[in-house]
Amino acid sequence: MITAVGDNKQQIMRWAMAMDDPFGAFDADFAGKRTPLFNNYRSSPELLRIQHVLAQALDSHAVEPISKTAGTIAGDSCAIWDFSSPEVEADYLAAFVAAEMKTHDLHPRDFVLLVRQKAADYAAILEPAFYAVGIPLRNEAGKVGAVMLQELLAEKASELVITILRLSMTKRAGRYWTECQEALATLRGITPDDEATQSRLARELDIYTINFSKAHPAPPMSKAAAHAIVDDIIAFVGRDQLIAVHLPYSKGSWLEKVLDAVALHLFAAAANGSDWLTVLDAYEGVHAIPLMTIHKSKGLEYHSVIFVGLDDGAWWSFANDQIEATAGFFVAFTRAKQRVVFTYCRHRGTRHKIATLYSLLKKAGVQILPIA
Repeated sequence: MITAVGDNKQQIMRWAMAMDDPFGAFDADFAGKRTPLFNNYRSSPELLRIQHVLAQALDSHAVEPISKTAGTIAGDSCAIWDFSSPEVEADYLAAFVAAEMKTHDLHPRDFVLLVRQKAADYAAILEPAFYAVGIPLRNEAGKVGAVMLQELLAEKASELVITILRLSMTKRAGRYWTECQEALATLRGITPDDEATQSRLARELDIYTINFSKAHPAPPMSKAAAHAIVDDIIAFVGRDQLIAVHLPYSKGSWLEKVLDAVALHLFAAAANGSDWLTVLDAYEGVHAIPLMTIHKSKGLEYHSVIFVGLDDGAWWSFANDQIEATAGFFVAFTRAKQRVVFTYCRHRGTRHKIATLYSLLKKAGVQILPIA
């Protein structure tokens, strides 16, 4: 097994993808035996077929996967939509998402709008169009304090604070109880078979959440109150245990930056909600469609991925490192379960420099459709 950290990992990945058979030398030197993973439980058969074309551009020996998920939509699973202007694009996408939600009984978080960079510029035009059809769109590439929102939502400290808040403020909270119990047991080194200690932890958690809900019946109305709530929860969880288990928090002031962002975001969410559950939904963006960068979409999955800006302007550095850019393109594509839409608007730039990406999609049978 090859392990790498930080910049070294990126260098090794670039080197590996640049080779026709990146693991051939490893097999020869160490008598390695490959075990292909054929089954894919995320993407529909049609999306997997297109994914395989993209994967072969990175590794000619890529194994063709087998979809274990049925296609559930009508029409093209993947297409490139051409628009005459960003405003027309925004209106059309908002109407499309609203219709898809109604037709397939989907929720806002079943969709994602991905961009290569400069998410705020896209959000400025897209947000009003989505609000006009009654669907909030949230720029999760924006910053809260010193932390990008899409990073904050995935931070362990943030997840733990919100889970404890949901447990404290929800009447039927079996799911949150289990998550809290398991998270705290991990932080405190309590094994599943230590029934006596697990029982004491359960009583401690029960007492804490009951007292917390009495002490904070309403969401915070000031930044100071939000910080006090976060500090209270972290004191209960155990700051030292959190640092010991999650190593990134032991470096510099990252934990402090994350906790500050948690408090700021909690206060901002409270501005539009009168009760805790509404506020916690707003914190997590439950009812908003996320807009984020490709890089931060890793590990996530959505019913439909809308990739806004397949043009030279967004991909200005494509020629400098086509391998890495193509890999990022592939990652974005593989976030989708049922549909991928790419959008192009000539006002943002041509598509000559990224002709390679268009050629790959054309090879996979993806059509360019003029919309308006």
